[in-house]
Amino acid sequence: MAQFLSISSRMNRRRALLSGGATVLFCATRPVGSQTQPRSLLDEARTLARAPYQPPSGALPPPFDDLTYDSYRAIRPVAGRGAMLSQGEDFHIDLLPPGLYFPDPFLIERSVGGAFRTVPLTLDLFSFDPRYFDSVADTGQETGFSGLRLRHPVNSPDIMDEFAVIQGASYFRAIGQAMVYGLSARAVALGTGGPDPEEFPRFTRIRLHDGVAGQIRVEAVIDSPSLAGYMDMALTPGADTVTDISVALLPRVGLDAIGIAPLTSMYLKGPMHSAASDDFRPRVHDSDVLFIENGAGEMLWRPIDNPTHVETSALADNAPVSFGLYQTARKYEDFEDTEARYEDRPSAVVRPKGAWGPGAVILVEIPTGTEFLDNIVAFWRPEVPLAAGAEYQFEYELRWTLDAPAPLAPARILQSRSGREHLTPGVRRFVVDFDTHAEDLVPDLSVSGSDQEVLSGLSVFQLPEGRGTRATFLLTPGNAEVCEIRFALRSANGIPQSPIWMHRWTRKRDGGV
Repeated sequence: MAQFLSISSRMNRRRALLSGGATVLFCATRPVGSQTQPRSLLDEARTLARAPYQPPSGALPPPFDDLTYDSYRAIRPVAGRGAMLSQGEDFHIDLLPPGLYFPDPFLIERSVGGAFRTVPLTLDLFSFDPRYFDSVADTGQETGFSGLRLRHPVNSPDIMDEFAVIQGASYFRAIGQAMVYGLSARAVALGTGGPDPEEFPRFTRIRLHDGVAGQIRVEAVIDSPSLAGYMDMALTPGADTVTDISVALLPRVGLDAIGIAPLTSMYLKGPMHSAASDDFRPRVHDSDVLFIENGAGEMLWRPIDNPTHVETSALADNAPVSFGLYQTARKYEDFEDTEARYEDRPSAVVRPKGAWGPGAVILVEIPTGTEFLDNIVAFWRPEVPLAAGAEYQFEYELRWTLDAPAPLAPARILQSRSGREHLTPGVRRFVVDFDTHAEDLVPDLSVSGSDQEVLSGLSVFQLPEGRGTRATFLLTPGNAEVCEIRFALRSANGIPQSPIWMHRWTRKRDGGV
């Protein structure tokens, strides 16, 4: 897992339908909207998949080789050359240089005059701070870009705000109005949370269409040793930024450790595990809850944690309605951080289009001692492995939002906490707060993986000053290694009146309790 932490570190902020066989499922690509029909990037991906994998060509040429963190940041795209380039109606782009964390550049094609043309990387696209570069000269070696930024007047009609960035492997992230960057997404994940090193499929070519009517379309070719692929993404920035995504995957080998629609985030500390970091801030995280609307009509609320060992949880489902990593704390006082603005970082919600069939939402939690490493991943894994030589399509909406999970039940969860009972060794207390008065509601507490007797002391009562209802209980795991806890409020006839709160306690996670 160390490789995952390196690739997905905070580089840029302070840093389909599933088939059981080899049926081709991908539908015809949409018209490209230009007078000249370019070659199909889907066909390019198909050609790649039929051939052995070819790794990137090698070292970057000067001045993009041997960069430090500071010298990489000292290379900046020049407005009118490499930055603020018009890309249709009310959209601009910035081109990003290769180097440092981004040693494998890709080609960028832009729609120009009704045709697509590859953008050559020339040194005059960038300025080079003389404090880090005595001189720069064109070596004549061709290379590509590490990524691009997309701009649109999101917050003000006269300012081209950055609202999305595509950079590093197949990573991308976006924000809407009044947001700052937080968690990321990527086209596909391979081997995440497993015993073997993770594989990072990368973009090899990006195609930019002109923005029209508030939306811009981006196509990409994906390649890695285990698969080739194609991504088609339409981005609509606004109060929420919505990305409509179609991914075609063409495995070179059979794939069982696949991650569809992966989200990558950071959780250092919070009320579920505040002792993880000796820090003046009460919380440090980009996301704190995995929320799922499953195919059975349940709402699952799974608080995120910073464990002591890698923890992988699989929440089985059939045709999920949505899943997402949410930032539920939205007040400055929740974080007390004047710089990071964690309260303004978006949640990201995946809503599948079509029936994805049986599988599981996978949550991977990785230990971290710093806020500068992403350590949380969530994605969909099909029950049936993807077969070599087949073609699979997955379509979904990915929404970047400040909104809380949809209030589909009368009682919403406000927060959850846990901590040791210091006067009673071997016991851990859990607290879940709801925004409702629960006089007529029945608490439903259960555990799997251990005896029911490990749970005790259940109490449900009103909080002062009308602040809602608190449920609290004790866990005494004894010799148990794993306890899967579920709690919900129900009506007298058993109908759920709240999301189902879930927690996976393991002896490794808490070092006992």
